[in-house]
Amino acid sequence: MGFYRDRRFVPSTNLTLDDREVMLAQEQDVVMRPGGMAKEIEGEFGLAGEREGTLVLTNRRLIFVTTNEKEESLVEPNLLDPWGRVALSYSDVEDLSTIPEDPKNVFVPLASISKTVGHKGLISPRLEVTWAAGGRSVSAVFTEELTGRRKKNLNDWVGVIERLRLGTQAIEDLPKGPAADTLEGRVMGVFADMQEKGVMTVAGELREAFHQDFDIDEVQGACDSLASQGLLVLQKDESGVGFYRKRSPLGSDDLSV
Repeated sequence: MGFYRDRRFVPSTNLTLDDREVMLAQEQDVVMRPGGMAKEIEGEFGLAGEREGTLVLTNRRLIFVTTNEKEESLVEPNLLDPWGRVALSYSDVEDLSTIPEDPKNVFVPLASISKTVGHKGLISPRLEVTWAAGGRSVSAVFTEELTGRRKKNLNDWVGVIERLRLGTQAIEDLPKGPAADTLEGRVMGVFADMQEKGVMTVAGELREAFHQDFDIDEVQGACDSLASQGLLVLQKDESGVGFYRKRSPLGSDDLSV
């Protein structure tokens, strides 16, 4: 008997925030392993019960997605290391409606969760979750493989998950986005995965999606306009280079910072 999969989600844009399922956070390049004493589930997840994918948190569920996998190079071969290469493996999740009801994906209703524990770890932050499925207790550990200059990591998801379960987590209803056929609308589509990106990355993803080149200055202007509307958040690094990310409905509890 495997993980419980909730098939009740029907996406809609005509519902109030209380009625809609909303994506709150997303962490790419996460490794899931069976936790606790739940060794009987290892067979479902292949070798040693380990699986790599993207962890998504909504106001209703915790979803581990392994389908639609992509790979992004982080380090390219160079003169000093011609064979060197490091890549980020992740599952592309731009919208909840794009997550298929595939046996490889895991859906955990927040109401079924009995325990969450965050581990900072020496290198990789971890989130351990225990929930009820099919009349028994199931546990899994989600390990964050890619860490950087962010302040919050997977271990910080615990507080938000617990408040969501208790119904005390504040969730903001964000401003209405631009029309999808405008440049600003296309840029918002690039940020649907809730990842932080610079203007060059945004322009590259637009080129890949629409098979045409976009003027960098126009893309910059669109990003700045969306930030002024409260749809994107602009953050600059120590050198003054700006990076953007989609504004989270979690407000001050944003897990992407």
